[in-house]
Amino acid sequence: MLISLSSFKNIFLISDLRRKLAFTFSALAVYRLGAHIPLPGINTIILKDFMSQGASGFFKYLDLFSGGALKNVAIFALGISPYISASIMIQILTITIPSFEALAKEGDYGRRQLNQYTRYLACGLSLMHGFGLATMLERMQEGLVITPGWSFRIMSMLILSIGSLFVMWLGEQINVHGMGNGSSVIIFAGIVVGLPTAVIKLFGGLITGQIGHFLFLFVIAFALALVGCIVFLERGERRVFIQYAKRVVGQKVFNGGSSYIPFKLNSAGVVPIIFASAMLTMPIMFLKMIFARLGAINAFAEWFDYGTPLHTVLTVGLIILFSYVYTSIIFNPVELAENIRKNGGYILGIRPGKKTAEYFEYLLNRVGLPGALYLALLAVLPRIIQGFIASPVLVDGMSLLIAVGVGLDMSSQIEATLIDQSYSGFLLSGARLRGRRVR
Repeated sequence: MLISLSSFKNIFLISDLRRKLAFTFSALAVYRLGAHIPLPGINTIILKDFMSQGASGFFKYLDLFSGGALKNVAIFALGISPYISASIMIQILTITIPSFEALAKEGDYGRRQLNQYTRYLACGLSLMHGFGLATMLERMQEGLVITPGWSFRIMSMLILSIGSLFVMWLGEQINVHGMGNGSSVIIFAGIVVGLPTAVIKLFGGLITGQIGHFLFLFVIAFALALVGCIVFLERGERRVFIQYAKRVVGQKVFNGGSSYIPFKLNSAGVVPIIFASAMLTMPIMFLKMIFARLGAINAFAEWFDYGTPLHTVLTVGLIILFSYVYTSIIFNPVELAENIRKNGGYILGIRPGKKTAEYFEYLLNRVGLPGALYLALLAVLPRIIQGFIASPVLVDGMSLLIAVGVGLDMSSQIEATLIDQSYSGFLLSGARLRGRRVR
């Protein structure tokens, strides 16, 4: 996936592509600015000392997905988490409640209605999370909140919820006017912005002697191996070839031909990782915010803290669950088989209609299980290795997957746009993003 410098300029020759990239980077710049504007009423000196000394692994893990906004207790501290939680709830409703399921099948109108419900729910969740975070800030460290009380809680709740809704709106604008999936791109920006700090910390540890040469090389090699594995497997796919018979429609004759349907190893992309993280972090964070002074609640919440065996097991289970759920939402075997039949297509050796749909379901299960296990292993393997090595730098598989996955998605979109406009693309010849067959 090397970039041809001589053809890289092709990106700037297409006005639409130029405009989309400019809008995306401008939106991310606004997001990063909001991630550094502190919440009013916070003593930033005490906050900095607390984060450098006493912040828990769970809190630092949450901050990883907010791009430092939570660590800074910024107006965008909630990030896009309430919107993600709302999306999870709505998508679960489309599977469990018939009326929501029918709405999901009504095309653009149903999609717009579900999006509107998601926004309403995200608004309510952002208010809850904002109030919870304000309450937690009052109890976290003495002197952290300059003037604690209900005025601070209500003011912080409103500011944080408005900030979260603005980030949600920003993501939707990226969907429409920018490049890539808005929510994923925002999370991607938050993760990537922390990479220079991690690299500096790693080299600093080597210089000061905190990290040995062997451990330094191991961390670098492990991170590069993870990136290579992600790039390879994210492009893995099983191709199902469709044959089309010669047809006569009115005065027109359509010659027969063939095409293929790609069944990707990871059809759900980074969504299961993001959803599983939200499902595990949001309830525990809420408990720690509201019931910070109750020892029993804190003891219970610590069982689910980041890095604990229970948290690891639940992460694996939720990633596998959401992989299947999200794949079933975006891929309908019955509808796909019916569309192929109506267009005169068929798979060699398989009867059109019901048998084709059953074959598609079989392929989804066969390809989907390794894909789900790959996501789960990628999420937990680095933290397991982290438990055996004394490295101050966390190589997080989920963060790498989101960063690489979003990067690959945007690269594919740019490449497809360039090829569609009869340009050679910006990847070197022979390095174009192609899928690999998985048998």
